[in-house]
Amino acid sequence: MKLAPTREAEIRQRLRPAMGDPPATQLSRSRARVRDWFAHTAPLIQWDHMDCPLGRLFVGVSRQGLCAVDFGRDESAFLARFDRQARLERNPRVVSRAIAELREYFSGARKAFTLPVDLSRLTAFQRSVLETACRIPLGQVWTYQRIAQEMHRPKSSRPVGQALASNPIPIVIPCHRVIASDGSLGGYSGGSGLDAKRWLLRLEGALS
Repeated sequence: MKLAPTREAEIRQRLRPAMGDPPATQLSRSRARVRDWFAHTAPLIQWDHMDCPLGRLFVGVSRQGLCAVDFGRDESAFLARFDRQARLERNPRVVSRAIAELREYFSGARKAFTLPVDLSRLTAFQRSVLETACRIPLGQVWTYQRIAQEMHRPKSSRPVGQALASNPIPIVIPCHRVIASDGSLGGYSGGSGLDAKRWLLRLEGALS
């Protein structure tokens, strides 16, 4: 016989005192295990921000490499993108190399990035699309169709566009260099959208 929900809740409430609370030593050990996990196992994301021509730009670095670049949003929106279990630590020293290369890029002094990147949260297809986008030379653009063809998946233009929209490190992985087959800009998920894409293409000389 199945008890009504209200009756079942009442029985649980009456039994709770009989069950007792866990011993203090058990609680202490549990808390210690949680603290140890958080300190040594939880993902660590170290971050900082810089000002650039596109506004305030945020950079995040994991143990594996650069994992986040974001602009056109505030700090809380940037931090909200990460796993809730991650440890978030503002650390200008750790992020300094990424910020230095981005500053050089915006000044026109850097043509290619040398930063290790972390794309571990993406699918194999998404990583393949972004790796292909990295082959587009500075000052040039490819179409979504060209990316699909380079991957030997000529009918995948739409999934290619969706994968580019998931790029966690725009600018460094130049998804802004991918346009529609009709010559229009297509889409752009970074910062202020197509205005940012247009600005980046002008900076690189691909758009007058």
